[in-house]
Amino acid sequence: MTLLLLLVVYALALAIGLARRGLTSVTKISVAPTGRPLTRILIIGASGGTGRQLLVRALEQGYVVRAFVRDPGKLSVEHPHLTVVRGDVLDYSAVEQAVRGQDAVISALGHKRFFVLTRILSEGTRNMLRAMETHGVRRFICETSLGIGDSVGRMGLYYSLLVIPFILPLYFWDKTRQERLIAASKLEWVIVRPAVLTNAVGRGVSHHGRKIGSFLWTARIARADVADFMLKQLASDSNLGTAVGVCR
Repeated sequence: MTLLLLLVVYALALAIGLARRGLTSVTKISVAPTGRPLTRILIIGASGGTGRQLLVRALEQGYVVRAFVRDPGKLSVEHPHLTVVRGDVLDYSAVEQAVRGQDAVISALGHKRFFVLTRILSEGTRNMLRAMETHGVRRFICETSLGIGDSVGRMGLYYSLLVIPFILPLYFWDKTRQERLIAASKLEWVIVRPAVLTNAVGRGVSHHGRKIGSFLWTARIARADVADFMLKQLASDSNLGTAVGVCR
């Protein structure tokens, strides 16, 4: 009983930390119209689950895509409007080369080093932001997750009390740093916080906003739906400067 109590206290303490360290405010961003559509996009993490969906859907929608990946061999997609670039997000020069000449950057950056201290998400994002500001690339769409900032607890009890505290605490802590870096930038940014990701067939985003998900039941969403929602942010200004939760 004592052990169970300690585990619950730890999970609650972590949740409070993620809430305080994560993004909890909305920044109003004024956009100066350029008259030019965002047609050339760089996708970071294109070989991951959401990244693959972004890649396929962006090409289907007519975007000219540059895919930034560590291992191009993991991509089987070929298209006349696709350029694959090998690189590491922790290498600023590689990121800068990839960003140059683009209209927007979409990040689905992730990794599986859950049990070691790492700043891959935050430092990789720092490199992206720096390169974008250097080369005048104005719009940044980034996937993070429910469960941080003002969305703490909204993935359901199973994730809030077990998965995040005991499998993903270091990963989520780095996500809080990642979000703060984005919010502090001078870019036109949108943070997309999906619920638990699945490989289900896309059916559309049923709920999006700042107060979505569930404190009790596990909230889920298909990666395909997340990708569609992220791509829509290229043509819409309604969510600029906000961290938007999405789920079915």
